[in-house]
Amino acid sequence: MIERKLSIAEIILLAGTRVALGAGIGLLLSSRLNNDQRKAAGWALALVGGLTTIPLAMDVLSKKNPV
Repeated sequence: MIERKLSIAEIILLAGTRVALGAGIGLLLSSRLNNDQRKAAGWALALVGGLTTIPLAMDVLSKKNPV
């Protein structure tokens, strides 16, 4: 198993992107807002969450702990 050390800030950023992605998907699946509002907010959150995850994931995967 590969271990990587992350700072608190990195953990918060990763969690925040997951929350945005999940909230966006939740809005896309819900029916509380009218159709146009729901789709706009859902796609915006899902795209922001998904796109911001890519550089963060690349940063985490590139870290190696000295053994």
